[in-house]
Amino acid sequence: MAIAQKATPDGDLLHRYGLVLDRIERAAAKAGRKGQQVVLVAVTKFAEPEHIIQLVQAGHRDFGENKVQQLLQRAPMIDERVARMRALGAALGADPAAKPEPIRWHMIGQIQRNKARQVADACRLIHSVDSLKVAEELQEVGLKRDRPVEVLLQVNCSGEAAKAGCPTPALLHMVEQIHSMIYLKLRGLMTIAPDSEHPEDSRPTFARCRELFEEIRTVGPVGREFNILSMGMSNDYEVAIEEGANIVRVGSSIFGQPANATDELDQ
Repeated sequence: MAIAQKATPDGDLLHRYGLVLDRIERAAAKAGRKGQQVVLVAVTKFAEPEHIIQLVQAGHRDFGENKVQQLLQRAPMIDERVARMRALGAALGADPAAKPEPIRWHMIGQIQRNKARQVADACRLIHSVDSLKVAEELQEVGLKRDRPVEVLLQVNCSGEAAKAGCPTPALLHMVEQIHSMIYLKLRGLMTIAPDSEHPEDSRPTFARCRELFEEIRTVGPVGREFNILSMGMSNDYEVAIEEGANIVRVGSSIFGQPANATDELDQ
């Protein structure tokens, strides 16, 4: 678990963001990759809207939420702000390359079946499909809008009873079932390591998820689109990258968090 810290003052935000990018670059280099091969999802649970806009203006595009209600409230508001920024830039004759691109929202927390349509409409990628019931609901959403929903399958690689995720013995069967749903596009796996103050404690969980990821790519029914491994949060994203993650979910290291806040999906 990361040490709680005060929410980020405006002046510190881009500095912290830069530090995270530097650490991603170093961790990727250690694993023989480039930092550009790792997508940073900035988790906005404790972020103020103005902080999100600052990152958008700095060129950041991928943002994540772990609470459905907050996603459904926040995403339209921020998207509207970004659209206005683009329109204003066009009206002022700004270079099109300098205008902020639309945000890619990620849902990294659990979703209720009755919120599946709204979440799918708001997000580019859902990281937290962990049951056939949720997958079937999203399949119906994709069918109704005649467009596949892109998802990751969450796997419980730590074996903790309290952790969400598909149990590892059932993983291949779940992959086969989801792959058969033509309005779901299974892009990869996601996992969450056990809570710990020591990043190295996460390594076995991440290594196991990478093994399963490679096994599915070898013997499973998936194709080239199965290429995403989402692992690592504020306390352990460098270890996750060393173990093969190409998406990391970082919030408090960028935005800070209230001193009394804890969140197993963003530490």
